[in-house]
Amino acid sequence: MTRRTERSIQELYRDDPERADALAFGRRGALKGAALAAMGGAIGSAIPFAGNMPAGTLPALFARPAAAQGNAPATLQMEGKGPLIIQGERPLNAETPETLLDEPVTSARNMFIRNNGGVPEVPADPKTWKLTVDGEVNTPLEITLGELESRFPVVTRQLQLECGGNGRSAFQPQTRGNQWGNGAISNGEWTGVRLRDVLQAAGLKPSAVATGHYGADPHLSGEPGRPSIARGMQLGKAMDEDTLIAFRLNGEPIPLVNGAPLRLVTPGWPGSLSQKWLTRVWVRDKPHDGPGMGGTSYRVPVRPIVPGSSSNGADFTDLESMPVRSILSSHAHGARLPAGTRSLDLRGAAWAGDLTVRAVHASVDFGATWTEMQVAAPANRHAWQRWTGRVALPSDGYYEIWYRATDSEGRMQPHLPANWNPQGYGANAISRAAILVG
Repeated sequence: MTRRTERSIQELYRDDPERADALAFGRRGALKGAALAAMGGAIGSAIPFAGNMPAGTLPALFARPAAAQGNAPATLQMEGKGPLIIQGERPLNAETPETLLDEPVTSARNMFIRNNGGVPEVPADPKTWKLTVDGEVNTPLEITLGELESRFPVVTRQLQLECGGNGRSAFQPQTRGNQWGNGAISNGEWTGVRLRDVLQAAGLKPSAVATGHYGADPHLSGEPGRPSIARGMQLGKAMDEDTLIAFRLNGEPIPLVNGAPLRLVTPGWPGSLSQKWLTRVWVRDKPHDGPGMGGTSYRVPVRPIVPGSSSNGADFTDLESMPVRSILSSHAHGARLPAGTRSLDLRGAAWAGDLTVRAVHASVDFGATWTEMQVAAPANRHAWQRWTGRVALPSDGYYEIWYRATDSEGRMQPHLPANWNPQGYGANAISRAAILVG
């Protein structure tokens, strides 16, 4: 006897949205009549703007886990850390819920965790930690953290730090890697010295074109000396005034799990370039070729490829400045508000890699109309921007807050993630948060 495998409603909508509409709710075209009644019954509420819901759209309440609906994901239990969403345990990776990012400067407690290997042991005196700068330099350096702090100008900046796979879960078909939502992002206040100043002290040779970065995190295989990851960047980004060798976060020592005692912070570009537990910066005469470079690693297609197809990355390019995206931090997905609520005061954050954010818009009628939010200026270059605004609700019922940002060059978050790639980098589609009133 052939055994039939039952598929979840999420899988049905992923594989064939129109057929899923018909099977789940009896919907064909506009949401009305029996189909509207079926969907409203499943949600447990009327849907005031049901006529605007695009065909083949699974309500956000079912599309992503919602704590208020009893299907919250597993959360981290670690001293010094908030209830982050666990994305993986070996290596440890954990995402920050958007509501925990409702602070202008991200606290160490609420900073996401992205590891590629184990967490190393560090010396009792962090100031003895050593960094080597070698390769295409006139004077190789071996310098301690204490010497860095005393020899070079110390600067403090608010800087966005974002995983290159942030938003990966929106790609269909699903790609490899941790299925991040929107919370692999932070905006901490980092203190350190400019990588530029250290490279200049070493004396760059004319042949210098790129860097390669190494850390002390042990490889999960246990093989001695094998790097967990060793990415690098073009020299122009290494010389950016905001690219730091950091040793403090929000005025305190960096938490061990976030890279103490010394790490790179390469703002606006994939977080994998912000090497944790930094031990070496190798100046190269060619693009770096360590683990995490080349092929499809942190790279995206130059020209779109068929979603779900395989590729060796030969026609890919490195992901550099991260695309524009936004978060909603004022309201939790799945929240239920008191009956009679007729407006929502929204707030969140937006950022755009090396660029700035021009505008943020929100919609509560499935994108039929959009309300412009107020966007604050960044605290400094490469800091995220906070946004606020109000939207009106005509009645009790089920709503989805859709939110999107537009960068300073006019690029807007798309309705669906663009430029599918096998490892799921650069997904920045608009987000939806379900809200029930009454």
